[in-house]
Amino acid sequence: MSGNKKILIIDDESDLTELIGFQFRSKGFEVKTAGDGVEGLDMVHDFKPDLIILDMNMPRMGGIEFYSMICGTNSRPLYPVLVLTARANVENMFKDLEIDGFMIKPFDINQLIVQAETIIKRKAEAQIKKMSAPPKETRRVCVVDDDPQVFKQLSLVLLENEFTVVPAKTGTAAMERMIKDTPDVALVHLGLKDIAGDFVILRLSQMAKTMDVKFILYTFRGQERDSKVMERISEKKGIWTFVEYETLTELLAATQNMFE
Repeated sequence: MSGNKKILIIDDESDLTELIGFQFRSKGFEVKTAGDGVEGLDMVHDFKPDLIILDMNMPRMGGIEFYSMICGTNSRPLYPVLVLTARANVENMFKDLEIDGFMIKPFDINQLIVQAETIIKRKAEAQIKKMSAPPKETRRVCVVDDDPQVFKQLSLVLLENEFTVVPAKTGTAAMERMIKDTPDVALVHLGLKDIAGDFVILRLSQMAKTMDVKFILYTFRGQERDSKVMERISEKKGIWTFVEYETLTELLAATQNMFE
């Protein structure tokens, strides 16, 4: 089971780290060690461990900070984590963390190895199941917004909800990009600086390659606008729905509705 499996041990107790590392190497694991979170962070992404054994209390960078640094946009760690802690009330301590296991110090080294092997086996089985599952429907969404902050936040919200994002930060870029890489849905900001969003949609809805794209035109609700003008804009050709939003969840909901 341990063949070619990698363990990264991060703990400032050098004697304990050496003992744990020796035991795992004797079982056939490839092992690297770090004395704190800073050292661990320097090597984790190149090493790509099958499991990180992580102490909580360390100098320079402790376990919680290290954990936060290896989490992706979905707030989950990129690698399995088994926590070592001297605290007994571990349930409250870890209730907000996506960890795979914990051991309370002092612990039996054999129990640590058994738990580590169980976690690695469970993760490997989950990966095999994921790979063998039927492919999910590709849901491609083009985000067209020249506000860097809105563009980034909206793209992250879509990615976290398993959409594929096709980026375009100007109206001109959107027309060029969507012709080459046609999405299912396009979220287009009305107030683009180079070309108004409703005109971008009009042009694309008249092109053979993009005429079937479901276009969502949006603008921030906090801006004062003439309601009659907004109504006329929403009725323009090619616009499937017009959203005046306050939170990005409203744009997410509008996007999800396009796939129902």
